[in-house]
Amino acid sequence: MGSLSERKKKILKAVIVNYTQSAEPVGSRTVARGYRIGLSSATIRNEMADLEEMGYLEQPHTSAGRIPSDKGYRYYVDHLMEGVQLTSEEKKAIKNLLNAEKIREIEKIILNAARVLSLSTNYTALIMGPQFQKAAFKQMRILPLSEKQGLVVLITDTGFIKNKIIDLPYSLTPSELHQVVNYLNHKLYGLTIDQVTTSLINELKRDLFRRLEILEQAFLLLEESLKEEEQVRVYLGGTTNILNQPEFKDVEKVRSLFSLFEQEALLSRLLENSSDAEQVVVNIGRENKLQDIHECTLVTATYSIQDKMLGTMGILGPTRMEYCRVIGIINYLVDYLNLILSTPNR
Repeated sequence: MGSLSERKKKILKAVIVNYTQSAEPVGSRTVARGYRIGLSSATIRNEMADLEEMGYLEQPHTSAGRIPSDKGYRYYVDHLMEGVQLTSEEKKAIKNLLNAEKIREIEKIILNAARVLSLSTNYTALIMGPQFQKAAFKQMRILPLSEKQGLVVLITDTGFIKNKIIDLPYSLTPSELHQVVNYLNHKLYGLTIDQVTTSLINELKRDLFRRLEILEQAFLLLEESLKEEEQVRVYLGGTTNILNQPEFKDVEKVRSLFSLFEQEALLSRLLENSSDAEQVVVNIGRENKLQDIHECTLVTATYSIQDKMLGTMGILGPTRMEYCRVIGIINYLVDYLNLILSTPNR
């Protein structure tokens, strides 16, 4: 991507800012009158023609002004966009929305965050829920329900709880159950679920062969967790916001997007492939691998709990997006969400 002169940068920025606000092709007179560039309309027109030839602008109709191309938006995001700090009122509004209820379950927090993100940006929000297989083992408990049955409870560091009622081969004292559970918790603590392999389970069985009957069904819960094909949830907010954008008045465009919104597995792969744990990622137009969103921009960021990445959140809107504001909102929301999720006894 070649470097641009200072006045080409100013003109490109002016076209993008104006087009973002108006959704109408931008002419040289509009740039000359609305922006302090200090150039005549004729000079601006020539520069815009150059920018079009270089691939940064497009001319949808011969008599119309120009609109930014994907390449133009990319240059703007990488080189021209100014950072936006949210006002204290905007931050307070986001906090109030996210704390609307005293929510403790992670699933409900994420669902609420999707709603907050869509309301704050007026675009469609997509948030991939935490993945069980990547969560770390925290604690297993075996709770006696009767002389012949017990409840195995598997708890992870991200708040996931899986449980299973098991048959106890013979009556166990609370101290015997306590010994078994202590051993497992010591051996498994801190491992992610996909690190609890079948070979490790077999090793633990050998260590505890004298208590094998007691443990057999408890191990079944771990083994079933490994075999399960994980259903990653994607929470959506503001799916109808796309209808408010003039670019999506075409019924076929809307139909393909709404069809995408119904495919949770595809959305989770989209978010996973678009994310970067270190920074906000902006995929513009055809930079998105999925054809259904070639006329959209997807802005993504990861959220975490105590520095462990949990999932990805994203904003989907037209390429004619208010990039600086969207990035400012998603950055703030990620930071605040991380704080909420990492706070003990939330």
